[in-house]
Amino acid sequence: MSLSKKSSPALEPAPTAEPAAPSRAVRFPSTYSVLLAITLVVWALTFVVPSGKYRLADGRPIAGSYQHIDNLSSFGARLLDLFLAPVNGLYGMLNPASGHVGPYENGGMFGAIGVFFFVLAIGAFVNTTLRTGAIDAGISRVATRFKRRGAMLIIVVMLLIAIGGSTFGMGEETLGFYAILIPLLLSLGYDRLTAVGVILIGSVVGNMNSTVNPFMTGAASAGADIPLSQGIGLRAVMFMVFTAVAIGYVLRYARRVKRDPSRSAVGISAGDAQLALACEQNLTPMTRAQKAVMTCFAVTFVFMIFALVPWAQVIAGPNAMSYAWQLDWYFPELTALFFVMALLIGLIGGLYGETLVAAMIGGIADFMGAALVIVLARGITVIMHNAFITDTVLHSVESAIGGTASSVFAVVMMLVIMPLSFLVPSSSGLATLAMPVLAPMADFAGVGREVVVTAFQCAVGIVALVTPTSAIVMSGLALARVSYSKYLLWVLPLLALFVVIAALFLALAASLR
Repeated sequence: MSLSKKSSPALEPAPTAEPAAPSRAVRFPSTYSVLLAITLVVWALTFVVPSGKYRLADGRPIAGSYQHIDNLSSFGARLLDLFLAPVNGLYGMLNPASGHVGPYENGGMFGAIGVFFFVLAIGAFVNTTLRTGAIDAGISRVATRFKRRGAMLIIVVMLLIAIGGSTFGMGEETLGFYAILIPLLLSLGYDRLTAVGVILIGSVVGNMNSTVNPFMTGAASAGADIPLSQGIGLRAVMFMVFTAVAIGYVLRYARRVKRDPSRSAVGISAGDAQLALACEQNLTPMTRAQKAVMTCFAVTFVFMIFALVPWAQVIAGPNAMSYAWQLDWYFPELTALFFVMALLIGLIGGLYGETLVAAMIGGIADFMGAALVIVLARGITVIMHNAFITDTVLHSVESAIGGTASSVFAVVMMLVIMPLSFLVPSSSGLATLAMPVLAPMADFAGVGREVVVTAFQCAVGIVALVTPTSAIVMSGLALARVSYSKYLLWVLPLLALFVVIAALFLALAASLR
């Protein structure tokens, strides 16, 4: 499973000294192919899996209350559910009386339209910022400022990339940084693998410990039916710990290479030395407008966190009344925020008229793939819901987790999600697909649903470090000219360390419930 949220840009293959052999690479199915297959399989299972329901209390299933029911839907009605699955996944309404989800029902929103538009707004916001050149110029500015202090450069750049991953899902956007950082790090006595560690691991660790990333935390929280802010304190602490561990791992290797270049896992060629001499050519100065853009960019995410956090409930208890200044925003308000800030950032960055509109529409187009994945995955959930088999799946695991220690349950959730994250190469798609089924299991185990969301993030992030289905991994390695096998051997100890730390955090979080 990769952290990929949209299709990656086309990349020219890195030149090599050897003639290219005929391509026999294994082709993995796309996210859309996987979701289509799952849709058909789940629809077929609705004719086999018994229907059933739990009694609910405050919208949560009551353990031990499951009962079989008859599903009286005709074949035609079930076929219509299959046909309308993407539509219901977008704006299907839940009828509170019958429990049926459909586009013409009266009731609450069951579809993922809130997350859908939020993702598109993030796309417009991020792409407009990128079009101003502020992000690339910002990285260049950091590189210029710390170019004589290699260790500090690694720390600062990794931290910035990790923050980007944790807040807005920075992933494919980091591919442009290789052209800047590889020559610079080579000139400081490091190797190409160091650049991979700074960029790739920085991005993955940020997404893995997402605080408000819409493609990870947003989609998972929506699928778990909890506020986006629930569990943000735990995730913030995990972000600091995991980022520190990742930086320490990369820094330790970088210092070893600088002391003795022969200990480089990938070697340093004569071409690398020539590239190091030209590193200054890729470092561009940052204009005042770009500084203002980056200030607005950062303030937007800080304000988003302020608007999301239920301050009164955190400070005074879960039943406290909200403060007068407390915003309690969710997806609708956040969508509007990012659209407005995209316009403002574009104007500050010198984008006007058609150029600004093109930048916003381009971002929406880039992120449309992720938004559609969320809708298709929610459509599968609707098929299960209308056939009353979701509760049957929950019931099948209720006995298995009954009596299980909460700490063990949390770790098991992470281990269960790991293979699923390889199957569905989209964090947002997997979250929308899996969370409606996995999150209610936490209710039976006496664990907060936010722990399942955190377990999901840990599982996806750990797998994303090494999965060959990830555009971030494979494209980044291609740009850095580092073989996958050498990278894999280098990163495996860090992966094992991440598994242990994640298990400890999850066990602690679940036991403190």
